[in-house]
Amino acid sequence: MAVIEFAEPGGPEVMRLARRPVPEPGPGQVLVKVTAAGVNGPDLKQRKGAYPPPPGASDLMGLEVSGEVVALGEGAGRWKTGDRICALTNGGGYAEYVTIDARHCLPVPEGVDEVDAAGLCETYFTVWSNIFHGHSIPEGGVFLVHGGSGGIGSTAVQLGAARGLRVFSTAGTEKGLDFIRSLGAERAINYRTEDFVEIVKEAGGADVILDFMGGDYLPRNLAAARIDCRIVQLAFDRGIKAELNIGLLMTKRIILTGSTLRPRPPEFKATVARELEAEAWPLFKAGKLRTVTHKVLPMAEVVEAHRMLEAGGHRGKILLKM
Repeated sequence: MAVIEFAEPGGPEVMRLARRPVPEPGPGQVLVKVTAAGVNGPDLKQRKGAYPPPPGASDLMGLEVSGEVVALGEGAGRWKTGDRICALTNGGGYAEYVTIDARHCLPVPEGVDEVDAAGLCETYFTVWSNIFHGHSIPEGGVFLVHGGSGGIGSTAVQLGAARGLRVFSTAGTEKGLDFIRSLGAERAINYRTEDFVEIVKEAGGADVILDFMGGDYLPRNLAAARIDCRIVQLAFDRGIKAELNIGLLMTKRIILTGSTLRPRPPEFKATVARELEAEAWPLFKAGKLRTVTHKVLPMAEVVEAHRMLEAGGHRGKILLKM
């Protein structure tokens, strides 16, 4: 099978097409013929040598795919050959075939194109597990999403609006702001010309904040938070270190947390998959959620896909078609 690999860490140019044997599914796994794979931030970090795969995982990049089940390992559960699925992988998605934990597969949502479905799982698992799983958010609560035009951001805006939250979201261009509004945001904030802190405070403060910036955004997020707010940190584009006003954290009873998805136990991901299928997937058929694909590129143009993601300015997901 064709795969995308790299011999040493570096820029996009280190990636190359190669050939490897088709893997065989082990117990509890399915073998999927990949239709398309999502390109995500962790792929860029892995290519640079900063995000090694966990023990036992494929060394290939690619954390989400869509495709057809073509073989079953023992105990693969509900799936049968010929099923069309989208799935969260632990790596290996940049290939024509990949083995996946059967519990981390979901049916392609009704009405969703199979190529577009390749961009669902990494973002939906991430947003659901951090914002909704095990948490209650008051009806009409304020949800501040930074970077609402990106892959995870656009998912968060849609899910928040679909679940009855008042979504406030930031972007840096007029096209980005229009895009965020089209996803259901009540207020699109131009972070270059507007102060999100004052805008959110005028709405009563945020109940939940999803942040990718870190650095000097942390004290501003604390200022924008209302009492009992939860701030979820998923990246740190503006720096890994930040000044924390512990007094404000205490008086507002703020919960400051963060996570990465890939190292989470398989059982946790299986739970999230079941919740998504029951509570989020029907919203596609109802028209309350939609896929957001920025660009689909052939597998051979993976270098351009990585450069596009690194450059920013994309709206939604970048996908590789196998």
